[in-house]
Order: sequence, then C-alpha cells, then structure tokens
Amino acid sequence: MRRQADEERRSLNEVVLRTLQRGLDLADMPFRHHDLDDLIGTWVEDPEFDQAIEALDQVDPELWP
Repeated sequence: MRRQADEERRSLNEVVLRTLQRGLDLADMPFRHHDLDDLIGTWVEDPEFDQAIEALDQVDPELWP
C-alpha cells in the first residue's frame, strides 16, 4: 500500500481507506459527512448563556501563580 500511495502520489491514509471501501463494497456509496457543517451560520447571541459562563472566564490566581 505504501508503494501504491507513492506511485499514485496519494497519502497512505487515502489508499487504505479506498482499499477498505472496495473490500467492504462501499466504494460506490455516497460519502456521508459527520461534521458540523449544518451549524455554520446558525450562531445566536444569548446574553443569558454569556452570563451563566462568565465565571469560567475568571482566572484563580491561587491555581495559577
């Protein structure tokens, strides 16, 4: 697989994943992303939340001399 990755100028990870997909007969299935793209642009200002976590922004000088 390393030699194949070098020959194809691909990462070893890409070659391994493609080989696994073919072996599991998943090569033709659409790739499903499991990321947070659907959250992009959905930020809502929430003053109550900001107030609730305000204490987390405080540094305790005894813990960080």
